Amino acid sequence: MTSVDLLIVGAGPAGMAAAVEARRHGLDVLVIDDQPEPGGQIWRSVETVAAAPRGALLGKAYQSGKTCAEAFRASGAKYEPGTQLWQIEPGFRAFVTRNRQASVIQAKSAILATGAQERPVPFPGWTLPGVLTVGAAQILLKTSGQIPSTPVWIAGSGPLPLLYMVQLLRAGGKIAGYLDTTPPGRRRAALPHLAKAVGAAGDLLKGLAWWGMLRKAGIPIIKHVADIEAIGSERIEAIRYRTRDGQERTSPANVLLVHEGVVPSIHAALALGCAVGWSENQDCYVPVLNAWGESSQSGIFIAGDGAGIAGAQAALHRGRLAGLGVAMKLGRVGERAAEEAARPIRQKLARELALRPFLDAMYKPRPEVFAPSDATIVCRCEEVTAGDIRAMAAVGRPGPNQVKAFTRAGMGPCQGRQCGYTVTQILAAAEGRLPKDVGFYRVRPPLKPVTLGELASLEQEKAS
Repeated sequence: MTSVDLLIVGAGPAGMAAAVEARRHGLDVLVIDDQPEPGGQIWRSVETVAAAPRGALLGKAYQSGKTCAEAFRASGAKYEPGTQLWQIEPGFRAFVTRNRQASVIQAKSAILATGAQERPVPFPGWTLPGVLTVGAAQILLKTSGQIPSTPVWIAGSGPLPLLYMVQLLRAGGKIAGYLDTTPPGRRRAALPHLAKAVGAAGDLLKGLAWWGMLRKAGIPIIKHVADIEAIGSERIEAIRYRTRDGQERTSPANVLLVHEGVVPSIHAALALGCAVGWSENQDCYVPVLNAWGESSQSGIFIAGDGAGIAGAQAALHRGRLAGLGVAMKLGRVGERAAEEAARPIRQKLARELALRPFLDAMYKPRPEVFAPSDATIVCRCEEVTAGDIRAMAAVGRPGPNQVKAFTRAGMGPCQGRQCGYTVTQILAAAEGRLPKDVGFYRVRPPLKPVTLGELASLEQEKAS
């Protein structure tokens, strides 16, 4: 068993920044991450890619992650890449697997910097080969420089599709068209938040520049798309889409990339019993945290996008605050000194967060994301349809856990990551309740699939 002062789960911007800050105050820090290199999703493979030609096409925001990774490497924190967390218990004991061997880590405190995941978008045909998320396509570009060999259709809303399309064009890729699913009226809804977002004018101008590049490249842009369908037998062969004014069209397609925003990764927090609250602005659950990022479970801190979607720079500041908060909790820095050190960090964080209300209002998910047709598969692992969920709701007023028990939705390898929010929203609509009142799945171990051989290796570790 390994014993440390602080266990950090995740080596993205927040995890790396937290490790550097905690080491500055003399804590014994162990960082685990299931990826082979630090950087998280936003800076994936940044150490090897940032200085390469591919780093230039990914942009300066991506390349800036190399400095953070270098500081993390130099901090003295122990780092175990390729390590999968599959259970964490109060106390705190973390059960992990690395190189097919399971082990236990004992920690005085823990920071969950598990980041975010793309919001699941169930629609007819979304399980066909050739249908991916924009984030998955961007991972292929970052890690190996791979781009689709044929023109791709991209559907969705938010900054990420725009960024990826610009990166794809720089890499020599081709785009068949962009199905912009942002409903009409969203600019008007976002306008009241524009004044607060002035401090992040650079990001707003960057977004406008992306739009300009797409228009200059002659990319077909179809506005106000309401419904999408992927058509094919063995793989996607065509897409059918309908705009809000009733126009419907079918076009050939080899690849369809979709994206409707991101949501915090909260499974580890839920497994520990950390309190969460419903965010009306982001249509998801976020952990309830204090000013240092500490959850309702004493000693468990949450940083980065896992604490609420805010982007890489905000994740860095949240990571530093969490690392400082742990140092204060463990007696390595006094409360007054910690508050003084935190003041400039909080100011920087506030500037980053000022943009969020504008973006949240501008790119709030369209209603159709949460209301798939009855025949649409919601739980990919167990092939449970939206109709199956609605049939359960008609029996009474079940919650997600009752639906899980009767339909197996959420029992597959992803543990409800791909269907949890859709089930919650379908039940809320069918039962006339708010999503926050319906709740989410009760998360049970293991958080990720673990083999019997890996479980058996725990006994070997105990015997040794």
